[in-house]
Amino acid sequence: QVHLVESGGGAVQIGGSLTLSCAAAESTFSSLVMGWFRQAPGKEREFVAAINWNGHATHYADSVKGRFTLSRDNAKNAVYLQMNSLQFEDTAVYYCAGDPLVNKLLYGSPTHWGQGTQVTVSS
Repeated sequence: QVHLVESGGGAVQIGGSLTLSCAAAESTFSSLVMGWFRQAPGKEREFVAAINWNGHATHYADSVKGRFTLSRDNAKNAVYLQMNSLQFEDTAVYYCAGDPLVNKLLYGSPTHWGQGTQVTVSS
């Protein structure tokens, strides 16, 4: 089991930016496809972004393309989700997730999950 810990959530004004971080203690982190999901109140959890083990390939939900950037630093066992031009609909609990297989991220069933961090966008 990989223990994922998110940080960086909080309140931000519409149009603002925020960076979420996810860190793991286990060295197996560097072999995992990592990603982020989010769940807004009353809605199902949805895929946001994923990045392959070496950071050379990324996938984004259409709703965040061009606004969010996912990166990773395997030396620090960490991934970062840079969120720009935040909108009201970005308000959600954001979950870090990881799995050896990219399809597990893309189809919403990764093995490892963080506890979530709240992002709230307000006017």
